[in-house]
Amino acid sequence: MQFQQLQYFVAVAETRHFTRAADLVHVAQPSLSQQIKALERELGADLFLRARGNITLTDAGEALLPLARRILADADTARHEVQELVQLRRGRVRLGATPSVCTGLLPDVLRAFHDRYPGIQLLIEESGSHDLVRHLARGALDLALVVLPLPTPSPALTTVELLREDLVVVSSPEASRPGGGRRTVGIPDLEGERLVMFRHGYDLRELTVAACRSAGFEPDFAVEGGEMDAVLGFVRAGLGVAVVPRMVAARSGRGLRVTPIARPGLHRTIALAHRSDVAPPRAARELQRMLLER
Repeated sequence: MQFQQLQYFVAVAETRHFTRAADLVHVAQPSLSQQIKALERELGADLFLRARGNITLTDAGEALLPLARRILADADTARHEVQELVQLRRGRVRLGATPSVCTGLLPDVLRAFHDRYPGIQLLIEESGSHDLVRHLARGALDLALVVLPLPTPSPALTTVELLREDLVVVSSPEASRPGGGRRTVGIPDLEGERLVMFRHGYDLRELTVAACRSAGFEPDFAVEGGEMDAVLGFVRAGLGVAVVPRMVAARSGRGLRVTPIARPGLHRTIALAHRSDVAPPRAARELQRMLLER
């Protein structure tokens, strides 16, 4: 099996057309067809059902496609690793992070990394932990900052705990203080509060809803479906209260009242994750070191 054959196979699978695939990989169509047939002979199975004007994947083709994409992604990562100069003057890092981590933890670390390695391109993917794990597994990210425990544990990933962060309640200074004016608020005190809630798939949403249910009540949403900036804006406008990480509250404190959650409190664990079977590129390893030493 040749690397080039996998490239041609993926091109045909994505275009569903041999001529368009040949144009995509800059090769003559007869040569591409011969390489696909050679790959099928080696595997002992047809990869495509060929009908006039209609190319579809066989079961064998469907099984090969994600593996071929992963191999090509790994080869691309290897190419970038080799091309990096010894002193990290150029390269790229593909980093995934949950939106709240992007707001709270990353700005200072990324600024320090950029000051030290201005030639390294930083590509940031902002999403929930579930999507980030999936992107890591298929080779679309080098590193990801995720919330533990992972929604679906994956033996293909290595995770290193980075920090355990307190969550706090934020409210508008113009509104009544949650918890009856006390200096701290317990989760049961949120039963009478209207919550500004994040969209589905947000780790903070699942954590907050689970804490409320453990306290014996269903949370009452004033508004839901927002990203971090929108949620904080709605809270400032007095629409309700929200549970957010302490770091986010500290960075976004203007126009917000911050109330700690009474013991035992509410926490989340942030971890740095990467694929177990492939070492991150050199630039990514340097960013990993800076994150762990921050």
